Amino acid sequence: MSIAYTSGEPSGIGPDIAIIYSQKERIENMQVYCDPDVLRQRAKILNLPLSLTEEPTKSAGQLSIVPVKVSNKVIPGKLDPNNAEYVLSILQKATKDTLVNRCRGILTGPINKAVINEAGIEFSGHTEYFAKLSKSPKTVMLLATSKLKVALATTHLALKDVPKNITRESLIEVITIINNDFKFFDTKKPKILVCGLNPHAGENGYLGDEEITTIEPVIDYLSQNGFNLVGPVPADTAFTVDSLKNIDVVLAMYHDQGLPVLKASGFKNAANITLGLPFIRTSVDHGTALDLAGTGKIDLGSFNCALSFFKKISKNGSQA
Repeated sequence: MSIAYTSGEPSGIGPDIAIIYSQKERIENMQVYCDPDVLRQRAKILNLPLSLTEEPTKSAGQLSIVPVKVSNKVIPGKLDPNNAEYVLSILQKATKDTLVNRCRGILTGPINKAVINEAGIEFSGHTEYFAKLSKSPKTVMLLATSKLKVALATTHLALKDVPKNITRESLIEVITIINNDFKFFDTKKPKILVCGLNPHAGENGYLGDEEITTIEPVIDYLSQNGFNLVGPVPADTAFTVDSLKNIDVVLAMYHDQGLPVLKASGFKNAANITLGLPFIRTSVDHGTALDLAGTGKIDLGSFNCALSFFKKISKNGSQA
């Protein structure tokens, strides 16, 4: 069964990734959701051979495509809000095909959230959008390298909105999903390090009381029910060598608490994985890189990492 690849923002490097990936013979078919004219024009700019087919293919220089037309002509490096609906439509088509088992899961190329919102469409990110499309009650964003995995208690929120979105119920859901889905990484009972929300994990309530009122009670409750948890740990020491010893995954309370550490140590060699969906979803860990679109000067490290994790999860049993 094919892997669905959503090519993302058409003026970014998402189409370039598919074209460069296609230059070698491969063992799996990747079904690309994209406007065929965008791919042909980009391949011409890159001076790379490309033929398109709607049938599965593993041959060098060929791509299997699900054609979706853009609204406006695409110029590499130049965002166009008129193509925002196109970006969402390829996500919708790939999700529909995956839910009816036409594809094994989805590997996503980068999108630009700002231009989608500029078009008047409320959009906070892939993770939330796939949850909505698949009617999944709760999902978890996980960023992973070969050495470090960081999950998020909240995702794309303004910092002022984070505390009110960390509740006993939401934390229990997030930690339960992490615990259950880590079987896809050959770990049946992961050791989860839970970060505090406040500096120094609240300093016993002097710097905030969310640790006392919410995080610690959840850790105690789940630990009594067989979960392997550590914390709440101050985020400024959570990622030290000693702190991470024997830890399988770190749970950060918000986006920029955990991801700068992971990206500083593994950028271009990390993948974004959504837990809690009824299908596999992995993604590159970088943005649209508008300045690199059509230059050929891109690194497939993150794409290869996302593909590797996709295969590992698929081998260990899909998330369905």
